[in-house]
Amino acid sequence: MKAKRSYKKLYCSLLAPILCAAVLFADQNYGDALETIASVGNAYEALLFDTSLVHSIEIEMDDWQGFLDNCTDEAYVSCDVTIDGEDYHHVAIRAKGNTSLSNVAAYGNDRYSFKIEFDHYNETCRYHGLDKVSLNNIIQDNTYMKDYLTYEMMRYYGAAAPLCSFTYITVNGEDWGLYLAVEGVEDAFLSRNYGKNPGSLYKPDSMKMGGGRGNGGDFRMSEWDGAKDAEDSGDFTPPQDGDFAPPDMPERFAPPSGGPDGGHGGPGGMRSDDVSLIYTDDDYESYENIFENAKTELTDADKTRLISALKSLNAGDGIEETVDVDQVIRYFVVHNFVCNFDSYTGSMIHNYYLYEDGGQLSMIPWDYNLAFGGFEGAMDATSLVNYPIDTPVSGGSPDSRPMLAWIFADEAYTDLYHQYFSEFIASFFESGYFEETIAKTYALIAPYVEKDPTKFCTFEEFKTGVDTLKNFCLLRAESVRRQLDGGIPADSEGQAADSSSLVDASFLTISDMGTMDHGGGFGGGRKGAPESGFGGGPAFR
Repeated sequence: MKAKRSYKKLYCSLLAPILCAAVLFADQNYGDALETIASVGNAYEALLFDTSLVHSIEIEMDDWQGFLDNCTDEAYVSCDVTIDGEDYHHVAIRAKGNTSLSNVAAYGNDRYSFKIEFDHYNETCRYHGLDKVSLNNIIQDNTYMKDYLTYEMMRYYGAAAPLCSFTYITVNGEDWGLYLAVEGVEDAFLSRNYGKNPGSLYKPDSMKMGGGRGNGGDFRMSEWDGAKDAEDSGDFTPPQDGDFAPPDMPERFAPPSGGPDGGHGGPGGMRSDDVSLIYTDDDYESYENIFENAKTELTDADKTRLISALKSLNAGDGIEETVDVDQVIRYFVVHNFVCNFDSYTGSMIHNYYLYEDGGQLSMIPWDYNLAFGGFEGAMDATSLVNYPIDTPVSGGSPDSRPMLAWIFADEAYTDLYHQYFSEFIASFFESGYFEETIAKTYALIAPYVEKDPTKFCTFEEFKTGVDTLKNFCLLRAESVRRQLDGGIPADSEGQAADSSSLVDASFLTISDMGTMDHGGGFGGGRKGAPESGFGGGPAFR
């Protein structure tokens, strides 16, 4: 391996005693430690997450094939990594993902997503302050840009979101492929966004999917494959004409629930009222899918405070004290623009972080590779482009998602949501900033996509995907503007009654951007809308 650069040695020598002290006095000085990390250790933001270049990560491991053969176990193993020329020895790496772990095999290659923990074996080791980084394999995304653009939109509009950048990976000197590096939503993220004494962080999830540990051990893709035949077998009734929600999962895949929308627990048969952030009672056990997925150490006081916040949220009491109004609205403006149904507003109800501080709640985005309709591959483009911004919940009403419901329960908050949406559309899209961003990103990554030896699509499919994504977003922005101005109804009932007002996107094929169906997943479409066309505009230039 190459020798470490001198400034990296100096950095580590300065940072190590600081972090050692933080470990020794963690209980009483955790907040001080994070403040120190924030002041001296957030250099990673300007280094690995500089988006003006494609970074390089070189992985060296003695038995790489053995590691790949056991990736679904999600067990950490030791490796050496070199990031843009800087060496880090004996760091931990494992595969990560939910359905993507199972889906990789369906593509016939070993292109897993990975998680690198710098501090797994040595608590003092960090990459310029960064403790963990995810390396996303960009599965089911022919554009390579869905996650990247969504996080860029979130940060652009002021929502707390993980940093990300493109990185080209080599393994033992051989090309592996172009990945998206994403800042881990853990200690370094908390210190960067919330400074000293951050609150509690959770990743609510009731899914049993993916690999062999945590939220993933019991998932079987055959269950999802069986779901595709559910309509033919009579296990569920498809949506009627004018129903703008993608079809729910068959009842056998969802547990009983007392929630407003009936609950959707997904494979594994677990209740999901808690991941919907529905208050049921004051028992800790009623919120196991939240508390068992905490990312910070919890006390009983933390649990009691969260339950109290959920109770107030569901009652609509003291919203200003219970919700970080500005942050949550900004989050939902971007989230509802990108049409991601593999999320809090989808039937599976996951892929988000919940942050609580002093009884006040906010949302942190995560996992958007199936945004822009990728989760519902059969949905026609016109319906998706015009997806109503005031009824954005798939398979349910806004009332079924308390973190969203308060926005539409009060006219003042609804007006603020519309105001923020208007500002976002004007500044990000109507200004030309989006077209500039997507053109720069395409020019940056295209050479790396072309030579990527493990990619899930061809280079031509990538170019078509990017072109489709560009057209989709511009048409979506046009539709949202008209929804805000009253030219198009902003709710599903109104759109069903006035489909002639919708922006026509029938020339787009949503699956050109990538879809869950390719990997054997479960998708569906909305009924009662125009059939999508085939092909798209000219290849992106």
